[in-house]
Amino acid sequence: MDPLRRGYLSALTANVLWGVFPLYFHALRPAGAVEVLAHRVVWSLLTMVLVIAAIRHWRRVGGLLKQTKRMAGLAAAAVLIAVNWGVYIFAVNTDRVVEASLGYFINPLFVILLGVLVLRERLRPVQWTALGIGAVAVVVLSVDYGHLPWIALTLAASFGCYGLVKKRLGLPAAEGLLLESGVLTLPALVYLFWLTNQHESTFGTVSTWHSVMLAGSGLLTAVPLLLFAEAANRVPLSGLGILQYLTPTLQLIIGVAIFSEPLPPARLAGFVIVWLALALFSWDAFRVARRNRAERNAAAAPHDETAAAPA
Repeated sequence: MDPLRRGYLSALTANVLWGVFPLYFHALRPAGAVEVLAHRVVWSLLTMVLVIAAIRHWRRVGGLLKQTKRMAGLAAAAVLIAVNWGVYIFAVNTDRVVEASLGYFINPLFVILLGVLVLRERLRPVQWTALGIGAVAVVVLSVDYGHLPWIALTLAASFGCYGLVKKRLGLPAAEGLLLESGVLTLPALVYLFWLTNQHESTFGTVSTWHSVMLAGSGLLTAVPLLLFAEAANRVPLSGLGILQYLTPTLQLIIGVAIFSEPLPPARLAGFVIVWLALALFSWDAFRVARRNRAERNAAAAPHDETAAAPA
């Protein structure tokens, strides 16, 4: 298969899997959000141990463990992704999948804000406009909910900050997930041990299928992440960005069509405003990418003509 087509297929598969996560986590009831999170951490570690063993990257892992600063950053990333996972599972368990989907629609706008606040980036006027429209959407949704949409904002903030930390660390996907899971595994095991002693654990007590699904949460975590990592090496950033909107779109559809969550007119208006901000942001990104590409081609043209001339 053509590498570019394989990359798009990997990206599409990863985003579809992330998009249908609500169906999986909903099926894990009556397990609570913290129990599901703890199992996800433990089984992710075991899954990644098998993956690292298969690709024989233990030397890389050992090298990372000796880098104190990178391990400190990785511990911060682990906490951020644990918050993201935990809040997301809580949203599914409390029938707030629609609000969770909003968080991932907002995430690109939050990433822009991080660029300004943390990286001191200068925004183009269109980007400032998109941020302003996004802020209006949050106000509209806050009025509709009667409070700030904290689930959406927490998901956007935690995932945005996680992405920033991971970008600075520059870790490979497999080794990064292994070490992040390793950081979180001890507290996860302590919690599961306590839950078992309290006779409140659902693992091994509800049904065999329920236990298999809890264990499968590790594989469910690893597969789309590894697929996306492969896609990132083959697909242009603009293509990846557009495909990432598939995840919250599927989550929104599942929340409304399958779980029958309400989407009153005022809330729908808030989503439409967010989509308008994203459309503006995407248009600007494509415009700038096309302009930069044209400038690179123009700069390379004289060089190419010289190189092609006979000696």
